[in-house]
Amino acid sequence: MTSQTHPVDHELIEAAAHVARTRCRGDNHTMAAAARALDGRIVTAVNAYHFTGGPCAELVVVGAAAAQGVYELATIVAVGDRGRGVVPPCGRCRQVLLDYFPGLRVIVGAGDHVREVPVADLLPETYVWADHQLDAG
Repeated sequence: MTSQTHPVDHELIEAAAHVARTRCRGDNHTMAAAARALDGRIVTAVNAYHFTGGPCAELVVVGAAAAQGVYELATIVAVGDRGRGVVPPCGRCRQVLLDYFPGLRVIVGAGDHVREVPVADLLPETYVWADHQLDAG
């Protein structure tokens, strides 16, 4: 695990918190995510809750980013509605984020203790999908 300190992107947290406050209504949308692209752009999204396991906000933001031509993300954060603050990604999201963006930083923690950590630190000794793909050649 990496223990280096990295400045926290508070603008990104506020972007997700703003979406959580203004767009999350009812039980269908309870989480918001914001991701910063390598070029500095911020992409936001909300989850699509469903009892069958609808997509988390982090996965929706990956699709929204691609729809906007953003294919490289630097940092991501999820924030819960009703003032719940920063919420760490679930296991499925951690795996997908690692596979799509192995250099991604994830904002975790609460209140004054938020921090940015490499996505790989959230999945120690993980399965890395790309490492197990057969070469097409």
